[in-house]
Amino acid sequence: MASFIKAWGLVIISLCYTFFIAKLVPKGIKRLILFFPVFLIFFIVPFLIYSLHLLGITAFFIAWLANFKLLLFALGRGPLSSNHKPLSLPIFLAVSCLPIKIQLSPKPTKTHSHEGSTEGPLIYTIKAVFVVLIIKAYEYSTKLPEKVVLTLYAIHIYFALEIILAATAAAVRAMSDLELEPQFNKPYLATSLQDFWGRRWNLMVTGILRPTVYEPSLQLFSVLGPNYSQILAAFGTFVVSGIMHELIFFYMGRLRPDWKMMWFFLINGFCTTVEIAIKKTINGRWRFPKAISQVLTLTFVMVTALWLFLPEFNRCNIVEKALDEYAAIGAFAVEVRRKLTAYLF
Repeated sequence: MASFIKAWGLVIISLCYTFFIAKLVPKGIKRLILFFPVFLIFFIVPFLIYSLHLLGITAFFIAWLANFKLLLFALGRGPLSSNHKPLSLPIFLAVSCLPIKIQLSPKPTKTHSHEGSTEGPLIYTIKAVFVVLIIKAYEYSTKLPEKVVLTLYAIHIYFALEIILAATAAAVRAMSDLELEPQFNKPYLATSLQDFWGRRWNLMVTGILRPTVYEPSLQLFSVLGPNYSQILAAFGTFVVSGIMHELIFFYMGRLRPDWKMMWFFLINGFCTTVEIAIKKTINGRWRFPKAISQVLTLTFVMVTALWLFLPEFNRCNIVEKALDEYAAIGAFAVEVRRKLTAYLF
């Protein structure tokens, strides 16, 4: 925990530096150059943390999302560059460090416009129970088929991220007018790869890759025409996503990449671009029934994930490290309860 506090202290100091630099230096190359040391620090910070869970969160939020947000901010774009009024320092720090968007309209009271945010406490409670059961099932992983264990990894990742971000969203809403960006939008209902990756899965990443990679690539390849530029920009976005996923798993496993995860994104990127091209060619004249499209999409993603993405968890011993941390937390809780009981009675 001490290493985590020190690392995030360094993050906060670095973000304060960028906040005040932006007050003095206009957007553009000069600001980008002055931000460069912060980019390096944010790539180094995850190495300072030893807890797997805290390291993973820091790598994702800081080395990836915060760096990309600061890159946009240096050029006067992105969520840190408010078009209405300059962000205060606390809000700047929050938007930089967390996957949040600024809530400009009055806070909603009962419902949210985004489809993925309509699930209530009961649904999240059920998902939390499933996560606990999955963690318990890991104790029997040596007796289960490998593909079953890998499938449990996938469900665990999905449910755990939703629960963590939903809890964080509730806390943020209670304290401010900041609204967390939705992480998922029912990806199991995706009717195509484009729908899955662009509108349903890991929406924080989609939201930051669009202005940092997709839109600049779209302009870069615009000389080739709108169809080719869109395809190349989409594929380039998958390439960058693959590189960043490899980096995050390098932080957590400290092993030389074997690039299987990169191949996962290359294959999905290639197939998504082929899908886009086919859609443009047939122009809506024919399509699969919705149910069949959903099954085909989910099957393709799961097959490629079982083949290339999820085995990385075994190679990096991520589950074993996570279980060790759960055991340590449980032992700590038991010890605290024992001492409280002895003190009170």
